[in-house]
Amino acid sequence: MSVLLSGHNALIKTSSNDQHLLKFLANYLISIDARFENKITFVEGKLENFDAVIATGSNNTARYFDYYFKDKPNIIRKNRNSVAVLTGEETKEELVALGEDIFRYFGLGCRNVSKIFIPKNYNFDTFFNAIFEYQDIVQYEKYANNYDYNKAVYLMSNYKLFDNGFLTLKEDESYSSPISSVFYEYYDSIEDIDKN
Repeated sequence: MSVLLSGHNALIKTSSNDQHLLKFLANYLISIDARFENKITFVEGKLENFDAVIATGSNNTARYFDYYFKDKPNIIRKNRNSVAVLTGEETKEELVALGEDIFRYFGLGCRNVSKIFIPKNYNFDTFFNAIFEYQDIVQYEKYANNYDYNKAVYLMSNYKLFDNGFLTLKEDESYSSPISSVFYEYYDSIEDIDKN
């Protein structure tokens, strides 16, 4: 959208994990205004004949992009993580919505919440009760394999865990949790979180 709105042509190479959404959006734009048809091109294989680049990927992919696109103007986004700050005053509906943010795009970095900040003495029962409606996610093989593996690693390492049968919560200062796990960190005041 940024490329098109700035009057340029979009040369698009989709992620191997996401072949459909951008093509759907491009077709939708073209159905609204046929002038977009000649402004959007999808490419298979190596990108060539471009003036500037907007790219996103993992930190490893970003290193490759930095090298490959070093001679072109570029915006390269690396890993990002989403966090949630809970106060303990959230409604059930708000916690259900948080569950959606945790599970909808599991494993896709910034698209899902991988860490929560919570006040000391937080009641995890309220959180687990609200997200229980997402329990069927453990029926998805990729998720279940990660759940079993990560839980086993945590238990063998004697980490203290909260577990509801489809999600583990582990106290950890890191931001990027593995699939089927969410890290949590206690805070004394919201101001402390702002400093991080």
